[in-house]
Amino acid sequence: MVAKPPPPISTGSAAALLETLPNQVIYTLIYVVPFYLSSTTRPSRTLSRDAPSVIRARITSVSLTCVVCSFITFIILTSQGRTTNGDALHYMGYWPLGLTEASRSLLLTTILFSGPLYETLLVDGGWRQWLTLYPVSSLFREWIRWRNIIAGPFTEEVLFRSASVPLMIIAQTSVTQTIFLSPVIFGLAHFHHFYEFRVTHPHDPVVTGLLRSLLQFTYTSLFGAYATFLFLRTGSLLAIFVVHAFCNTMGLPRLWGRLGPSGMDDVKGNEDRDGGKAGLRSPRASILWSVVYYVLLVGGGVSWWKNLGVLTVSSNALASMKI
Repeated sequence: MVAKPPPPISTGSAAALLETLPNQVIYTLIYVVPFYLSSTTRPSRTLSRDAPSVIRARITSVSLTCVVCSFITFIILTSQGRTTNGDALHYMGYWPLGLTEASRSLLLTTILFSGPLYETLLVDGGWRQWLTLYPVSSLFREWIRWRNIIAGPFTEEVLFRSASVPLMIIAQTSVTQTIFLSPVIFGLAHFHHFYEFRVTHPHDPVVTGLLRSLLQFTYTSLFGAYATFLFLRTGSLLAIFVVHAFCNTMGLPRLWGRLGPSGMDDVKGNEDRDGGKAGLRSPRASILWSVVYYVLLVGGGVSWWKNLGVLTVSSNALASMKI
């Protein structure tokens, strides 16, 4: 039985946001602090955060955190007659599953990444890897990829969207505050990487680590706002998970510079050995690739903006907003 849509978020005040921030801070601390309480998960000069043993232990830790925090949110939502069990699951994005919403949200995001997709699949020859399904099979063989593409996106969306946003909804926090201010907590949650960087790179300047963390804080906060927007519009945890996984796969898009001819190299050999045309490596070809890339980058951004409302509209929405 499908739960009825919850009421839309009201135009709440700043007090409503302040009421829910402690919960989000506590959830964030529960998510991050355990990493540093055990020698198994704590990075050191001899043990990188990318070590398989560290990744496995951290995935176990954050998975337990997500279960605990989700249970707490569910109890808060259903206590004192606030919502039914079905509505609580809807608020948290678990039901309805949202297969259509996930597909449309992913399509919207791929439009935004038109330029980077062109560079990755065509210029860099990534389409060859997809013919062999290497990107999929490698998820089950490489712990770093499993963390970055599956475990990280899923647990972060469970904690920072599924478990946190419903608390803002029942507190009647405004849509604007929910979308643009709550993701700051999501961004700050990544600042602990500064400490990890200092531990594993003790000879690098402090300013390097700070700038690195500031950049990460900026793009994680921006993505957090986008993910929160999608979550409110679609009411689907699945939708924001697949979008998060896709964005982690793509990484930050190129915003300047020329696409180099060396981008034609692939994992199993270059175009020359595979019978490709060596002429494609010329500087002239590089200029052409770059022009096409930046046209697609700008065009993708414009098209993304124009379709933002159309491709995110859903009867399962958690908030009413005009786009």
